[in-house]
Amino acid sequence: MNNKEQRWVDTVTSVYGERAGMRVKTWRDNIDFFKTLETHEKLAGVNDFFNQLYFVDDIDLWGKKDYWATPLEFLGSNAGDCEDFTIAKYFSLLELGVPDSKMRLIYVKAIELNQFHMVLAYYPTPSSEPLILDNINPEIVRASKRSDLLPIYSFNGSNLWLMKSSASVGELAGKASRLSLWNDLRSRERKLQLKKPKINYDE
Repeated sequence: MNNKEQRWVDTVTSVYGERAGMRVKTWRDNIDFFKTLETHEKLAGVNDFFNQLYFVDDIDLWGKKDYWATPLEFLGSNAGDCEDFTIAKYFSLLELGVPDSKMRLIYVKAIELNQFHMVLAYYPTPSSEPLILDNINPEIVRASKRSDLLPIYSFNGSNLWLMKSSASVGELAGKASRLSLWNDLRSRERKLQLKKPKINYDE
């Protein structure tokens, strides 16, 4: 690990405990290994790694109706909701060299669960049907196979789109900076600010 990664491990350990620090170290070790893999293997490796963590609603974990955790907060807490799974996968794949232009975080309605949800979409080419990375359904499949998801909007590090279907490109609606939760997340990430959850999922 480099100095920055060691600082992440040390900071997470001091806030969340030793097990949390070990999860961050495992994440960094995996990132190093995944760099040697083909893109489809990177997608599968990152998806499987983060899907091991617990799913917990924001109100129960953070005491807030909606809170987007940084990857370090997610790993530190050993739990998060769908946005946290998706965000951690997005940043990990970015680091592995997957272009921002090929990924979107898609906010959807999970029809069968009757609740809002977020997934990560990977577009092999600009016009191709995306592959969906999800914590509810761990299998990576084409968007057309996920008729249980009704897309609402999508975004990446640059832009925000309104969506009519998960297989469509969507209508450009502005910059991603229009999302206040995204801006708050990026600010905390830059400052290495870590919030402690209400519940300890390492006990």
